[in-house]
Amino acid sequence: MDNTETNLTPKQINYQNLAENIINKFNLRGIEGYYCTDREEANAKAKRFLTPDCTISWGGSVTLAETGLIDDLKESDDYILYDKSEAVTAEEKREMFGKIATADYYFMSSNAITMDGELVNIDGNGNRVACLCSGPENVIIIAGMNKIVKNVEEAVSRTRNIAAPPNSVRLGLDTPCANSGRCGDCLSNDCICGQIVITRKSRKPGRIKVILVGEELGY
Repeated sequence: MDNTETNLTPKQINYQNLAENIINKFNLRGIEGYYCTDREEANAKAKRFLTPDCTISWGGSVTLAETGLIDDLKESDDYILYDKSEAVTAEEKREMFGKIATADYYFMSSNAITMDGELVNIDGNGNRVACLCSGPENVIIIAGMNKIVKNVEEAVSRTRNIAAPPNSVRLGLDTPCANSGRCGDCLSNDCICGQIVITRKSRKPGRIKVILVGEELGY
């Protein structure tokens, strides 16, 4: 990328260079990669993929909230939204997940992304990673550059020690990490590290789209 005519800071230039290398790795894995300098640009980029009357859902994500994307979708009359928070009973939740799994677009973030273009996600119930693996026609991931790590080992460590503790606090869970701030390798009923999924290849090219953002977003 040509940074000679920009007013970017050295950190922002580094983010761009790093993102370009990772996007090249995505291409080898059947994943579409994009880079946006800030959350506003990422929000606009994500919405450009959408079509009128398409069905949309999303996984729990601080990043999505910070970009303002979910609020924008809820305020629009152009889309059909499957909001899992509206399902209360077990039957309603089951029915809602059936709709989510067949949505045209599914939004989420990634707990970590390796320098080699692998996506690493850890989930409690597994509904979020299930949709990443299969189901929705398109999966659009928005992730801040703070999610980038060297390899899968660092990605798992980051997710369990950096992302899981504040997420457990946010969700009001009773886990060792919520109380100590670090992973306790627990098997508690509230554990949000039940499923570990490493996405190293999309067999349907372009189904997974990753928007990297030159900011620190989410956990």
